[in-house]
Amino acid sequence: MRPIIAILRGITPPDALAAARALVDAGIARIEVPLNSPDALASIEAVAAAHGNEALVGAGTVLTMEEVAHVHRAGGRLVVSPNADEGVIRATRALGMESWPGVLTPTECFAALRWGATGLKLFPGSTGGPGHLKAMKAVLPPDAPVYAVGGAGPDDFAEWRAAGADGFGIGTAIYAPGDDAATTAAKAKAIVDAWDALP
Repeated sequence: MRPIIAILRGITPPDALAAARALVDAGIARIEVPLNSPDALASIEAVAAAHGNEALVGAGTVLTMEEVAHVHRAGGRLVVSPNADEGVIRATRALGMESWPGVLTPTECFAALRWGATGLKLFPGSTGGPGHLKAMKAVLPPDAPVYAVGGAGPDDFAEWRAAGADGFGIGTAIYAPGDDAATTAAKAKAIVDAWDALP
């Protein structure tokens, strides 16, 4: 499984299944529908029912324990947040789902890991860039995966990887509201090709 989370921000339920099919066919098996998308839980439920055996499907922009429960009931198995919240992380893990909280400082990283985070989402990645990640990776546990999200894309995959990024969350470079399935498929292929080309 390539360490890429496809972020389908703004997608609607009628488009979600076709987009998810395009992503899975391209070789991307982590799919996030942010909860601030239109009727996000319906999209998550449909995608999880159709592709749950092929992909890890879940929600982004998860801010509360109540939202964690909603995602779980919809069949999601992935919870991604822009922040590191102890209650959200612990609730997610208690339900057997993966937890990827947003972090920017070593303090947040170590706290999130202590609370049980599956991995860390460096967000926004553009704020500090690869140099910031490299400095943090020098002190983080080597088995703690860190994904760069927000400002990381195929043009700079190599730079981020050299700094220690274990994977990426990709938003508009893989899906923008209004994209049809063919557009999403082409974008996904470009992302996968860029990843596969890394040394």
